[in-house]
Amino acid sequence: MRDANPLLDLGFHIPFDQIGAEHVEPAVDQLIRDAEAALARVGSDPEPPTYANTLQALEDGLEPLERAMSVIGHLESVATTEALRNVYNEVQPKVSALYSAIPLNPDLYRRLVAFSETDEAAKLSPTKRRFLDKELRAFRRNGADLPEAGKQRMTEIDVELSKLTTKFAQNLLDETNAFELIIEDEAGLAGLPESARAAARASAKAKGVEGWRFTLQAPSAFPVLTYLDDASTRETIWRAYNTRASAGERDNAPLIARILELRREKSALLGYETFADYVLEERMAKDGARAVRFVEDLDRRTRPFFDQENAQLAEFRRELEGEDAPPLQPWDLGYYAEKLRQARYDFDSELLRPYFAADRVMQGLFSVVERLYGVRVEQDQGVPAWDEDVRYYRLLEGDTLRGAFYVDLHPRENKRGGAWMSSFVTGSPEHGPHLGLFCANATPPVGDQPALLTHDEVETLFHEFGHLMHHLLSDVEVRSLAGTNVAWDFVELPSQLMENWTWEREALDLFARHHETGETIPEDLFEKMTRARTFRAASATMRQLGFASADLGLHVDYDPARDGDAVTYARTRMAPFAATPLPDDYAMICGFGHLFQGAVGYAAGYYSYKWAEVLDADVFTRFTERGIFDAEVGQELRAKILSRGDSADPETLFRDFMGREPSVDALLARSGLLA
Repeated sequence: MRDANPLLDLGFHIPFDQIGAEHVEPAVDQLIRDAEAALARVGSDPEPPTYANTLQALEDGLEPLERAMSVIGHLESVATTEALRNVYNEVQPKVSALYSAIPLNPDLYRRLVAFSETDEAAKLSPTKRRFLDKELRAFRRNGADLPEAGKQRMTEIDVELSKLTTKFAQNLLDETNAFELIIEDEAGLAGLPESARAAARASAKAKGVEGWRFTLQAPSAFPVLTYLDDASTRETIWRAYNTRASAGERDNAPLIARILELRREKSALLGYETFADYVLEERMAKDGARAVRFVEDLDRRTRPFFDQENAQLAEFRRELEGEDAPPLQPWDLGYYAEKLRQARYDFDSELLRPYFAADRVMQGLFSVVERLYGVRVEQDQGVPAWDEDVRYYRLLEGDTLRGAFYVDLHPRENKRGGAWMSSFVTGSPEHGPHLGLFCANATPPVGDQPALLTHDEVETLFHEFGHLMHHLLSDVEVRSLAGTNVAWDFVELPSQLMENWTWEREALDLFARHHETGETIPEDLFEKMTRARTFRAASATMRQLGFASADLGLHVDYDPARDGDAVTYARTRMAPFAATPLPDDYAMICGFGHLFQGAVGYAAGYYSYKWAEVLDADVFTRFTERGIFDAEVGQELRAKILSRGDSADPETLFRDFMGREPSVDALLARSGLLA
């Protein structure tokens, strides 16, 4: 019975406390049947094609399945169990097959083409016309014009990619959870901050072991790499992190090889020279060659500063340890860089942690958007979630509910790593509010103390909340073009823009208060923090460019017959961007979820982070000129970018707000890299 399965009739309030693994397959099978019936009705409708009975009917017919799969996929990411994982693996190929079949359905395609030639289509609003054009293009980009054999092969490729990328993600999670390092002698913790020691002690206690327990989750691993004096332990953690899922039964290397092979085959079937050209046609970069030029240009402008930073760090180690100090290794970089930062700026980033209690940071997030966009955030404690630590909030404008969202801040073993924002419900002016979430893996509370975050973690929360505001403030009449459904080299603009407020005194004073005294960050510490902002900025930039170069190389140039295995090829592509030589077993791409945890994801698009950083630095100049809480600029940003989704080309939205094309100079100036 439908009534007994909570996934079959998901309302705005999702009954997470009622959804079990046993509900997944029956619900998905039924929703697939419902979707197929809806698609059949559109394709066989005897009435003349209209927007309502064609485009709108297509969108409405798929929405229940989309919503259910967003919930199921989310639960598999944040509250996974063996039963849930198994059933998720069972239903994913079925759903992938359905979506792959849509653009290959000749009746649907003919119906769309027929509607595009009607008088109604010629008079559509700009947003609906854009939706029609994008749908026609999506059908063609997914094989609508292929012969029957090609259509069948496209379906097979998409289903196999769904299986492979899901397996990649699960291998990575399992490999991350499989590692632990127990230090029994406190002398082995020399250099480690008290916050990291306490967390490691609590982790060991939770596992019933003596000593201090370290894992590959970011709040555990990164303090070791930054502060721990013992180089051998740093090496152990670094090597474990950068060789995850690269050997044994959870080896992702064969999956990567096959994923790349299928992506090449798919793009060739559709007439594209490379997978990057296929992906980027719908993004701001437009093709792989332009993305490569963007990376090469930033490399050229950054490399002189990068070389200088590397020489300075090597010289600093010699100053500390003598002229015969050994060359820096990858696991030394964070450690000596932190010592150099402390020496140069008298700044220890751990001194900021007491000022960033997680609850206050969240309130700071809310205060910033309330001032900028005229909304307010209220917590609602009566809504069930997937874990007791998850919180639920409503976003209000006056008495109107604009949207709601969940927040899941801290790591768990049943939760994948990283930070991300997702949507459950994409509303519209006609169909009501939006529902979303953001997740992080920030430092958890220890003992009686609140969760005390690093400034990097604060930036991450602001970043993900920027994505969330892009979703919640959307005012687009077409669901498929609303919120964050935009080009992936534009989607990071609202998120990276939000990070700027974590560097501004006026914003920090709203929430950065000592968790014991309530005092704001002392002025001398704030000045040290801002002076140190551009410390090794070139190295941070080159690290991102290295990832982007490997990504583009794999999806533009890579030929396994010529270049060998993908792991070695990627290491070779990253090597020129690394501050030290990379070990022969460096296999970072086996854990590179951005590229291989989805059929597309950030594949051929990792450059988007730097691309969007150019946009965000440029946009933030409007606020530095008028005031970081200038409501007029905030409302203009909301009206011209955040509320618009993909209702117009991103280049148009940017020009509407800035009055000109983007300039890279603002980013280089902010990073201290403007020659």
